Amino acid sequence: MKVEFAPTNQALPSKAAAARPGRWRTFYRKLRKNKLAMVGGFIVLFYIAIALLAPVIAPHDPYAIDLVNKLKPPSADHWMGTDDKGRDVLSRLLYGTRLSMSVGFVAVFIGAFFGIILGLLSGYYGKWVDTVISRVIDVLLAFPGILLSLAIVSALGPNLFNVMVAVGVFSIPVFARIVRGSTLTVKKLEYIDAIRSLGANDFTIIFKHIFPNILSPIIVQATMRLATAILSAAGLSFLGLGAQPPLPEWGAMLSNGRDFLFTAPYLAMFPGLAISTLVLGFNIFGDGLRDALDPRMKQ
Repeated sequence: MKVEFAPTNQALPSKAAAARPGRWRTFYRKLRKNKLAMVGGFIVLFYIAIALLAPVIAPHDPYAIDLVNKLKPPSADHWMGTDDKGRDVLSRLLYGTRLSMSVGFVAVFIGAFFGIILGLLSGYYGKWVDTVISRVIDVLLAFPGILLSLAIVSALGPNLFNVMVAVGVFSIPVFARIVRGSTLTVKKLEYIDAIRSLGANDFTIIFKHIFPNILSPIIVQATMRLATAILSAAGLSFLGLGAQPPLPEWGAMLSNGRDFLFTAPYLAMFPGLAISTLVLGFNIFGDGLRDALDPRMKQ
């Protein structure tokens, strides 16, 4: 009797290929069930669209000074009024979206890039490498984030790029600790020992096999950290250490509006609402991502 064996080497790839779309479908289904997270996602997408389309949808030049029409209340010509130099508040708010979003994304990228590298090295190698990196992270965590940012900006000088660096630096330990903990868990799994026994080097193991398996907590942390970065950058600009005039950054606009709280309250109200709404959107969307990406959550 002739016995035929199924070509298992062809069946495995198809199963692996089918598992990945299924995993993403499960993630999307869980995220879609979270109505609050979907609202947060729409808020974030709305502001991203504004940032990209600001030159197209802005009704006026955000830098054009018109002293004749200064401190005009909201009207048909200026939907959000004008500031103390006659500049259109709506146009400056739209262009400020680009600045605030850019600061948030760049700062989180800096923090994530260095934090991921330090966390991977610390968790994978352990011993003295882990001790040295952990002590450096502890030193950074010893300072409150805003105070560390203030110290860095004061040393480097007040401008928007230095704010990105400062906010990125105090984000490093957050990512490093999360990545270190996840790496310690994944490196103990049997498939890592199997890959190592096949002769794979440390670089391949770390970045090809460990890193892809710890992306979920990194994505969640990056999303929620964007809210902190935008809020911190706005706070530094409010104190005069961030964006300098005439840049229409939200924190700087809020700082300028505090001098006219009784005569023109809209100057502080609209930037404040923009900051609050965007930070809220990132926070609730990040919560939804965490629930959807957590395998311990039931469908």
